Amino acid sequence: MSSIPLAFDCIVVGSGNAGSCAALAAKDAGCARVLVVDKCPPDWVGGNGYFTAGAYRTVHEGVHDLLPIVHNVPPDSDLASKIDIDPYTHDHFTGDIMRLGGGQPNRELVKALVDDSRATVQWLADRVKMPFTLSFNRQAYLVDGRQKFWGGLALSVQDGGKGVIAAHQKALKEAGVEVWFDTPAVELKVEKGIVTGVVVKRNQETVYLQTPAVILAAGGYEASRQLRGKYMGSQWEYAKVRGTPYNTGDGLSLATAAGARLVGDFQGCHSTCWDANAPADTGDRCLSNQFTKSGYPLGLMLNSLGERFVDEGEDFRNYTYAKFGKRILEQPGGYAFQVWDSKVTSWLREEEYGDGIVKKIWADSLDELVVKLEGEGLERKEAFLETLNVYNNAVRSFQAENSDKMWDPAIKDSLSTQSGHHSLPLPKSNWAVTIDQGPFLAVKVACGITFTFGGLAIDPSTAAVLSESGEPIPGLFCTGELVGGLFYTNYPGGSGLTAGAVFGRKAGTNAAVLMQ
Repeated sequence: MSSIPLAFDCIVVGSGNAGSCAALAAKDAGCARVLVVDKCPPDWVGGNGYFTAGAYRTVHEGVHDLLPIVHNVPPDSDLASKIDIDPYTHDHFTGDIMRLGGGQPNRELVKALVDDSRATVQWLADRVKMPFTLSFNRQAYLVDGRQKFWGGLALSVQDGGKGVIAAHQKALKEAGVEVWFDTPAVELKVEKGIVTGVVVKRNQETVYLQTPAVILAAGGYEASRQLRGKYMGSQWEYAKVRGTPYNTGDGLSLATAAGARLVGDFQGCHSTCWDANAPADTGDRCLSNQFTKSGYPLGLMLNSLGERFVDEGEDFRNYTYAKFGKRILEQPGGYAFQVWDSKVTSWLREEEYGDGIVKKIWADSLDELVVKLEGEGLERKEAFLETLNVYNNAVRSFQAENSDKMWDPAIKDSLSTQSGHHSLPLPKSNWAVTIDQGPFLAVKVACGITFTFGGLAIDPSTAAVLSESGEPIPGLFCTGELVGGLFYTNYPGGSGLTAGAVFGRKAGTNAAVLMQ
């Protein structure tokens, strides 16, 4: 080990959205020399943030509140007058996190996230120059000539996660923040209960970096088959890694060795419907989030035995996609088939279902479709056809009793399979239309794991890491996916990037206090 420590005012472990926000906030708050270290090579900068769709969920007052910070809709344009975005209140945001988490999320953490969400988005727009857009392609449908946003989410970033990380890297460079790649953090130095530095591996040497403040933003353990199996069960060893292969639980081991307390849902994670032909242990830097397959509310999902296993219309996609990946993993073989007919295929998003993006299985009839699906792993084609037949009959019965109801993908339209004459044990609660008009389309999907929910206990107001006794560990902070106790079982889409930014700002700002 080098005998002469290098000194920094603040060191951030992790180069993703959360770590970048922390580093910039620390720099702005008075830390003259800020360093970001990441064990990944430069080509893998950005952690999981790079692989996202770039969505940020935030409290807002409606379309007029968001137009000043987006780049794709001039405030006085004709397009601006044809956009419907309902206000998303503190109660809405809080209620979504608590509802999807079964009442288990730490209420103080949730409050800190929700209360600071709008100010943080504004900071990203002003300070980071984040190229925000209204997410027409993911969160709106064109209905009766109007762009109708749904699911409480409207903001995204130009070029998705790639745009998020590009903006962060530019802002860090302009602020004079140093970034070292190929530099894993291997140990936290602690003296008399106070964190005083970080030991890293750099250029094949062990180097001690001295600092009064360390911010851990190294992600969860989703890329470690071993830790997934340990915490979540052996079946999770077969989930496909959606993002970076470098999130292998380093932050957990660093912090617990320094006395940090683990909290949260260690059996839970953000998992999604993922292309069954995607790589197993790493995301693709080119296709990135395009492996997501979130068109299931418009159709059905059936397993290899020809059975449905989720209510595809339970809620808007961004309230169900983070949990349905787990349900796919639980099916025989760990895969399923999404199916649509010609009435809805044009509504599928091009970036997820376009030619060259996914293997499409087309057929002019359902009989032809099941024959083709046998080659993809369908084991019981008769059961598959019977499931569709029973479903179609249930939809027709509902339509016969509710002829006034119209299909509308921008609202929960209540078109279901449950009527007075025919109801399914497993309903489809919204957007239920028959699958009976060819050509038919199917794609094979698997479970893609994005990030894990279990992590470190932090102080909601400062992002300081808490010890086993519940007291802050002096000099140690945490943000991003490594924060535990915020999400359980499921989460509302777009909350992850916002949470990383909110607690990253808190961590960076409070790290700078140690310089005073």
